[in-house]
Amino acid sequence: MAVPSERARERAARRIRVTGIVQGVGFRPFVYRVAQSHQVGGWVLNHEGGVEIHAEGSPESLAAFLDELQHRPPPAARIAGLESVAVPAEGFDGFSILESQKTALPTVRISPDLPVCQACLRELFDPHDRRLHYPYITCTDCGPRYSIILSLPYDRPRTTMRDWPMCPDCAREYADPTDRRFHAQPVACPRCGPNYLLRIDDRVLARGEDAIVEAVRWLKAGRILAVKGLGGYHLACDARDAGGVQALRERKFRKEKPFALMVRDLGAAQRLVELDEVALALLGSTARPIVLAPARVELPGVAPDNRDLGLMLPYTPLHHLLFAFGAPDALVMTSANRSEEPIAYQDDDAFERLSGIADAFLVGERPIARRVDDSVARAGPFGPMILRRSRGYAPGAVATLPTRRPILAVGADLKNTVTLVVDGQAFVSQHIGDLDHYAAFHAFTETVQDLCRMYEVRLEDTRVAHDLHPEYASTRYALELPGERLGVQHHRAHIASVLTERGLWETRVLGFAFDGTGYGDDGTIWGGEVFVGSLESGFERVAHLRPAALPGGDAAARWPVQAAAGFLTQLPDLPNLLVPPIGFPGRYSHARELVVKGVRTFPTTSVGRLFDTVAALLGFTRGITFEGQAAIWLEHLARTAPPAQPYPFPLEGRELDFRPLLAAVVEDRLRGRDPAEIARAFHEAIAQAIEQVALQYAEGEGIRYLVLSGGVFQNRLLLTCVRERLTAYPELAVLVNREVPPNDGGISLGQAAVAAFAQH
Repeated sequence: MAVPSERARERAARRIRVTGIVQGVGFRPFVYRVAQSHQVGGWVLNHEGGVEIHAEGSPESLAAFLDELQHRPPPAARIAGLESVAVPAEGFDGFSILESQKTALPTVRISPDLPVCQACLRELFDPHDRRLHYPYITCTDCGPRYSIILSLPYDRPRTTMRDWPMCPDCAREYADPTDRRFHAQPVACPRCGPNYLLRIDDRVLARGEDAIVEAVRWLKAGRILAVKGLGGYHLACDARDAGGVQALRERKFRKEKPFALMVRDLGAAQRLVELDEVALALLGSTARPIVLAPARVELPGVAPDNRDLGLMLPYTPLHHLLFAFGAPDALVMTSANRSEEPIAYQDDDAFERLSGIADAFLVGERPIARRVDDSVARAGPFGPMILRRSRGYAPGAVATLPTRRPILAVGADLKNTVTLVVDGQAFVSQHIGDLDHYAAFHAFTETVQDLCRMYEVRLEDTRVAHDLHPEYASTRYALELPGERLGVQHHRAHIASVLTERGLWETRVLGFAFDGTGYGDDGTIWGGEVFVGSLESGFERVAHLRPAALPGGDAAARWPVQAAAGFLTQLPDLPNLLVPPIGFPGRYSHARELVVKGVRTFPTTSVGRLFDTVAALLGFTRGITFEGQAAIWLEHLARTAPPAQPYPFPLEGRELDFRPLLAAVVEDRLRGRDPAEIARAFHEAIAQAIEQVALQYAEGEGIRYLVLSGGVFQNRLLLTCVRERLTAYPELAVLVNREVPPNDGGISLGQAAVAAFAQH
């Protein structure tokens, strides 16, 4: 064994392990610079769990070094844990950055893709900079991460940049610990890196800067472009060109679902929508999500029957170049796919699938490792809310669970995500989509395999959690996997997802899980459930919506009048609803016959279908063209009315009885009350029912936390009404999802948590 030198015996030393998002974000050069400034010797390297540091110096210099590591990390870094233990000093005279080590299973948190930073933007438009107008400019503080990583640890040979050798200038920057591009894995320049080209059919019209300039001409001329971004292609056109927007709808088979917009800058955003402080913070955050906000103007065809617009700011150098070269200040920037298919991200697939939709393709030469769609978020009464978790957030670890065994949770079939738990860290995938489409199911299986390969998890050693619904594609897939399997009830997973985000394992809560559909313990369709319990003890169903009939099963979710038939048959002496002002179509009568005869009719406690019923009574009598459309329409109608007296919605025993509520809605509609006022009174009734149940069970059970989750709680107006009612009870705290969506995009996290505690 080596004997420490005299110098080593005079110095203290620490071995430091840092976990979190600390690879690919400039953390090692940051450590190097901090060590230099505090006269600390030693080394830093990447390993499977994060970053490891050996630091030695005087006790005072080590204390200052540790303080700066913890409290002033690089902008893109997120420290989850920092462990520091005393070790023998070895007499290092300087500080160095060592090559990555690989000795065990990776558990490091992968950085999500990051927007281009201000320093790179200045260089992008600096006529004296060698990267002038280079669309792949990046540094350690910005640029692609998750979308280019092939395996861990995160080094250039393990990314999609591995086939682009660096020129001498880029190699010098990459190797210089004092440079902003030190170990920036995607570093490149026009001399050695990928670029963009404009393609139509099989012809290349232009390359490099000329391709971007020509693409802008096409956009200004009203054409539709397929534009390759960080995690896939977008379809882009001028948002103020009604003809172009309508052509995009027709080609994409997207009848009414709103299009997302990308705007030039914050000023352009504020001209289009109302932005409060929370929305502004979301819009400018490093995730750069699409942010839903109330519209100031109407853009024909962009968001039909919708009072909100979804906007995002530019987040790649290419986006900034498009606007700088004269693109319209608001572009439709929607996922490049036909309706409900996954986003196209591989070039050949994009050329095939988007042929006939896009007039031309702006193609980036850097391959994309995996599809990562844009995230969607909104400011809400309980803070920011994620509605679709993908680019900028995924695949971050959102929670830590008390388990060492790997867990794979495969989610639900709508708005699917997958969660993989490695060494207790719960990594939630990007949004995948609805698995009843073959292409989406294929993307789902790719994502499962991708995550397991990335973290070197063997399915044979894994507990697999899935939904109880036997016909879900995700359930069937899970049941074919090796390893132990566990079914998790859908609505309990919703409640568990909220508690998992906050690390509340033992806390007993009163949980409301309101959504459109979920397989219940009894095999019926649940969706209006109230639970008492905790992650450790489990959740007992203590109340629910009064069961109604659902004629035609899943078809009732596509036709609000069909759902209405199942609810309204419980009202005695119901007037004729086939004439004005209600005027239900014939589908309603046919559905009532199914209910009366008990043919193809299923019991449900779905609050989502109750929303559809009221929407139908107020005029939404057509079929829906995207999930939740009728409920969204109803909320936006209600937002045009002032607060109203709630309709009666009593708790009778263990059931919330919708009959008095619907009877009052029908009566008001027939006597000519403003539909907007009716819609507002309905929302107030749901909020009052939550208040009523909360007071009864929270007091009786000694509970102070209320949990609200499920797709219904995406409704901002409903949450506002709940908050206003519960301010009178300061002893009650309301918890909603904040890291994952309240819709089925959060189910996989809840499944993983239930599976973790089922092991004890």
